[in-house]
Order: sequence, then C-alpha cells, then structure tokens
Amino acid sequence: MNTIIIQADEGVLKEVDLNTASKILKAGGLVAFPTETVYGLGADALNPMAAEKIYEAKGRPADNPLIVHIANPRNMEQIASEIPAKASKLAEVFWPGPLTMILKKKDIVPFSTTGGLNTVAIRLPADRIAKDIITCSGGFIAAPSANVSGKPSPTKAEHVIADLGGKVDMIIDGGKTTLGLESTIVDMTSNEPIILRPGCITKTMLENVIGNVEYDKAVLARTLENNIIPKAPGMKYRHYAPEGSLTIYEGNIHHVVSEINKKAKEYVLAGKRVGIIATEETQELYKHGIIKSIGRREDEDSIAAGLYAVLRDFDDIHAEYIFSESFSRSDLGQAIMNRLLKAAGYRLIRVG
Repeated sequence: MNTIIIQADEGVLKEVDLNTASKILKAGGLVAFPTETVYGLGADALNPMAAEKIYEAKGRPADNPLIVHIANPRNMEQIASEIPAKASKLAEVFWPGPLTMILKKKDIVPFSTTGGLNTVAIRLPADRIAKDIITCSGGFIAAPSANVSGKPSPTKAEHVIADLGGKVDMIIDGGKTTLGLESTIVDMTSNEPIILRPGCITKTMLENVIGNVEYDKAVLARTLENNIIPKAPGMKYRHYAPEGSLTIYEGNIHHVVSEINKKAKEYVLAGKRVGIIATEETQELYKHGIIKSIGRREDEDSIAAGLYAVLRDFDDIHAEYIFSESFSRSDLGQAIMNRLLKAAGYRLIRVG
C-alpha cells in the first residue's frame, strides 16, 4: 500500500487534505492523525469492516476494545444507550480533552469496534486536527494509538511512519503531541465510577466533580494479570514495550541510582548495549550506558510527555537492556507507572 504523508501547517490541516482524509475514512480506509494525547489510527467506527482493518494493521488482539472519538458532546447520545448524570457532568468539565468514558452501547456500534462487548468507549479530543477530521468524516471515528500493537505509543509522526508506513492509507504529521499519555478511561456503567486506565485527568480531578471514584484492581496491580476481560484498551496485554528488556528500580532514589549504576556497569563490561531512563535531577549521577532524561521529577507533565519518545529512542539505538527509575504512585505518577510497568512486563525491583 502506498501511504500518503500529509504535513499539517501549525496544527491546521488544509481543506484539500482534510477532504482527502474524509474520503478515505468514509470509504472504509485508515488515516493516522495527531491528538493531544498520542497519534491515533482512525477508521469509521460504525463500519465493521473498517474497524477490523485497524486490528489487522496494528496486529491488535480482537478482544481489545477501540475508543470511539466524537467531535460534539451531543454525538454521545447517538451511540450510548444510557448516559448517567455523572457522565454528563464529566463531559461538561473535561471535554474536549483526555478523558474516555465507557457507557452501554446502542446497536449502531458494531461489536468489531467494542471488542465484542455491550459497552462503548467514547472520547472527545481537544486537538483541532482530530476534531476537524472527525467532524468532516461523519462524527464517529475509532482510533486506538497508531502503532504496532505492544510497542510504545507514537507521539510523533515519525513513530507512526516507522510502524505503519505502507499499512495505512494516510498519515497526517501534526508535530509532537502535547500530553504524551493516552486518555484516562473511566467505566461509568457501574454504581461507582471505576478508573480502568489512569491518565492526565487524575482521580483527584474526577472526584472534585462527581465524588468517589475507584481504581480497577488491574490498574494497581504490580504483576501481570491474564485472566481479566479487557473492558478498555491496555488492560490485558503487554503494552508500550521497547525492544530491549526494561527493568524498573523502586525505592530511595540514592539506592536506586546505586543499583542501576552497578547493574549497568556489569552489562556494559559484558559487551551489552545498555540504556538508562533518568531525570534531569539524576542524569549526571549515572556513569555507564546511554543515559536519557525523561523530564523533571518536579514536573510530572514533562515525564508523561517524554516517556514514549525515550522508549522509542532506545529502540532506535537497539538497546538490549534498559533500566529506569520509578515514579510517584499518586495522581499523574500513577499513570506514568502504569505505562512503565506494562512496558517492563512488570519487572520491578525494590531496593533499599
């Protein structure tokens, strides 16, 4: 397949390019485009055959649900059979933005989009390119991250091209995404809202609007659970993983640095290519391997934005072993650790 690559101009898509993307999507094709979180691989969410093409292009398990992206809050009523009052409140406060809500679906949404479930995941993105494409293409676009399933999510068009070039009809280059982590996913079909995937919209932020919100046990797990039915993307399978073996070290930061230095030296002397995920505060403390700063500990937004790019950078240099510091387990740090643990296959070593 010949993939069309389109360059957006300062976050705005030319009308001719927007029309081309819309025609591709309406015809059942695939278009990768930026959102404020990560790049998404879009297809007509209400077309069963188009949704199936997403799974094929990504190599994605068929029971891993897709998120339906909308451009107007009123569109939620067309695909959700029940909209609780709390869901409406969250939409009013956090849409457009990085929040996905799971609701009971209407028959119009095919099971190929929902992974066979009677629920549908819905999000209204803030990115202008994303909203323009969704609006122009009919209002309902299924769009998981635009990467090969299991690899780090794409925050730049180059990542998408590397993974899906020749597999999709069009890739729109809108520059680097601003947030860098996928949306928060909240199940609104239970008596109490449940966070199935943490993100930039934190538990505290949600509770400030609707009261008590719980985490799904899989979010808090420190080991891989294979016996769960994935109600949302990223719950069951290993995700975000670099090619090399990633291990996370957790504990007092001085002990963490010491242990990583010790292990990195051992592997470097054995002739292995070693990468270290550090922060601006600690990067000068490491003496061996290839050291990359993910951001500043005092600014968790910078860490979230830099996570996937760092993992991709280590893939580019074919790092065989990667060692990472751990991060906070509260609010946004919970989302960062959720992604890191999945990327590491839950290889976590506590030190000190």
